[in-house]
Amino acid sequence: MTPPPLPFFVYGTLRPGEPNHDAFLRGRTLTEEPARLAGAVLYDGPGYPYAVEGAGGRGTVYGDLVTARPEEYPALLAALDHLEEYAPNDPHSLYERVAREVVRDTDGTAVKAWVYVAAPPVAARLRTRGRLIESGDWARRPPG
Repeated sequence: MTPPPLPFFVYGTLRPGEPNHDAFLRGRTLTEEPARLAGAVLYDGPGYPYAVEGAGGRGTVYGDLVTARPEEYPALLAALDHLEEYAPNDPHSLYERVAREVVRDTDGTAVKAWVYVAAPPVAARLRTRGRLIESGDWARRPPG
Protein backbone atom coordinates (compact mmCIF):
# COMPACT_ATOMS: atom_id res chain seq x y z
CA MET A 1 0.00 0.00 0.00
CA THR A 2 1.42 3.37 -1.04
CA PRO A 3 1.25 6.03 1.67
CA PRO A 4 -0.36 9.39 0.84
CA PRO A 5 2.02 12.01 -0.62
CA LEU A 6 2.34 14.23 2.45
CA PRO A 7 5.06 16.84 2.98
CA PHE A 8 7.85 15.99 5.42
CA PHE A 9 8.63 17.73 8.70
CA VAL A 10 12.41 17.65 9.15
CA TYR A 11 14.13 18.75 12.35
CA GLY A 12 17.73 17.53 12.17
CA THR A 13 20.31 16.71 9.51
CA LEU A 14 17.79 17.26 6.68
CA ARG A 15 17.20 20.93 7.52
CA PRO A 16 18.68 23.58 5.22
CA GLY A 17 22.36 24.05 6.03
CA GLU A 18 22.68 20.62 7.65
CA PRO A 19 24.71 17.77 6.12
CA ASN A 20 21.91 15.61 4.68
CA HIS A 21 19.90 18.47 3.18
CA ASP A 22 21.96 18.74 0.00
CA ALA A 23 22.42 14.99 -0.34
CA PHE A 24 18.70 14.17 -0.13
CA LEU A 25 16.60 17.29 -0.72
CA ARG A 26 18.39 19.77 -2.99
CA GLY A 27 16.49 20.04 -6.27
CA ARG A 28 13.76 17.63 -5.13
CA THR A 29 11.48 20.05 -3.28
CA LEU A 30 8.84 22.61 -4.19
CA THR A 31 8.91 24.43 -0.84
CA GLU A 32 10.84 24.42 2.43
CA GLU A 33 9.47 26.58 5.22
CA PRO A 34 9.92 26.89 8.99
CA ALA A 35 7.41 24.92 11.03
CA ARG A 36 6.90 23.35 14.44
CA LEU A 37 5.53 20.14 15.93
CA ALA A 38 3.68 20.45 19.23
CA GLY A 39 3.43 17.70 21.82
CA ALA A 40 6.94 16.33 21.32
CA VAL A 41 10.40 16.94 22.74
CA LEU A 42 13.81 16.64 21.16
CA TYR A 43 16.76 14.52 22.30
CA ASP A 44 20.32 14.66 21.05
CA GLY A 45 21.51 11.50 19.35
CA PRO A 46 24.85 10.35 17.94
CA GLY A 47 25.12 13.08 15.30
CA TYR A 48 21.39 13.49 14.77
CA PRO A 49 18.33 14.20 16.94
CA TYR A 50 15.25 12.23 17.89
CA ALA A 51 11.75 13.68 18.31
CA VAL A 52 9.93 11.88 21.11
CA GLU A 53 6.17 12.05 21.43
CA GLY A 54 4.08 11.61 24.54
CA ALA A 55 5.51 14.42 26.63
CA GLY A 56 2.11 14.98 28.20
CA GLY A 57 1.18 17.39 25.43
CA ARG A 58 4.02 19.73 26.29
CA GLY A 59 7.08 20.50 24.26
CA THR A 60 7.65 21.80 20.78
CA VAL A 61 10.10 20.62 18.13
CA TYR A 62 11.24 23.22 15.58
CA GLY A 63 12.15 22.34 12.02
CA ASP A 64 11.09 22.77 8.42
CA LEU A 65 8.11 21.62 6.39
CA VAL A 66 9.40 20.23 3.09
CA THR A 67 7.11 19.61 0.13
CA ALA A 68 8.62 17.28 -2.46
CA ARG A 69 8.23 17.73 -6.20
CA PRO A 70 5.53 15.21 -7.26
CA GLU A 71 7.85 13.41 -9.68
CA GLU A 72 10.45 13.05 -6.90
CA TYR A 73 8.09 11.91 -4.15
CA PRO A 74 8.28 8.08 -4.43
CA ALA A 75 12.09 8.01 -4.66
CA LEU A 76 12.45 10.62 -1.90
CA LEU A 77 10.13 8.73 0.44
CA ALA A 78 12.16 5.55 -0.07
CA ALA A 79 15.45 7.42 0.40
CA LEU A 80 14.30 9.08 3.62
CA ASP A 81 12.92 5.80 5.01
CA HIS A 82 16.34 4.26 4.35
CA LEU A 83 18.23 7.22 5.86
CA GLU A 84 16.08 7.12 8.98
CA GLU A 85 16.44 3.31 9.23
CA TYR A 86 12.67 2.97 9.12
CA ALA A 87 10.99 -0.19 7.89
CA PRO A 88 7.27 -0.67 8.56
CA ASN A 89 6.60 -3.24 11.31
CA ASP A 90 10.32 -3.83 11.91
CA PRO A 91 11.04 -3.87 15.66
CA HIS A 92 14.66 -2.84 14.95
CA SER A 93 13.69 0.48 13.30
CA LEU A 94 15.22 3.52 15.00
CA TYR A 95 12.34 5.72 13.87
CA GLU A 96 8.69 5.43 12.97
CA ARG A 97 7.22 7.49 10.13
CA VAL A 98 3.95 8.95 11.39
CA ALA A 99 1.47 11.48 10.01
CA ARG A 100 1.17 14.46 12.36
CA GLU A 101 -0.14 18.01 12.25
CA VAL A 102 2.64 20.58 12.14
CA VAL A 103 2.18 24.35 12.10
CA ARG A 104 3.77 26.59 9.48
CA ASP A 105 5.50 29.55 11.12
CA THR A 106 4.66 31.93 8.26
CA ASP A 107 0.89 31.85 8.65
CA GLY A 108 0.03 29.51 11.55
CA THR A 109 -1.66 26.99 9.26
CA ALA A 110 -1.75 23.38 10.48
CA VAL A 111 -0.56 20.92 7.84
CA LYS A 112 -0.50 17.11 8.01
CA ALA A 113 3.04 15.88 7.34
CA TRP A 114 5.24 12.83 7.70
CA VAL A 115 7.44 13.02 10.77
CA TYR A 116 10.13 10.53 11.74
CA VAL A 117 9.82 10.08 15.51
CA ALA A 118 11.83 7.82 17.79
CA ALA A 119 10.55 4.24 17.73
CA PRO A 120 9.06 3.15 21.09
CA PRO A 121 12.14 1.25 22.40
CA VAL A 122 14.41 4.16 21.43
CA ALA A 123 12.02 6.69 22.97
CA ALA A 124 11.93 4.73 26.24
CA ARG A 125 15.74 4.75 26.46
CA LEU A 126 15.91 8.46 25.67
CA ARG A 127 13.34 9.34 28.33
CA THR A 128 15.46 7.65 31.00
CA ARG A 129 19.02 8.33 29.80
CA GLY A 130 18.81 10.80 26.94
CA ARG A 131 20.11 14.35 26.65
CA LEU A 132 17.09 16.61 26.22
CA ILE A 133 17.46 19.61 23.90
CA GLU A 134 15.55 22.14 25.97
CA SER A 135 15.03 24.62 23.11
CA GLY A 136 13.40 21.97 20.90
CA ASP A 137 15.65 23.21 18.09
CA TRP A 138 18.56 20.96 17.10
CA ALA A 139 20.24 23.83 15.23
CA ARG A 140 20.41 25.73 18.54
CA ARG A 141 21.46 22.85 20.76
CA PRO A 142 24.22 23.49 23.29
CA PRO A 143 27.67 22.19 22.32
CA GLY A 144 28.95 18.97 23.73
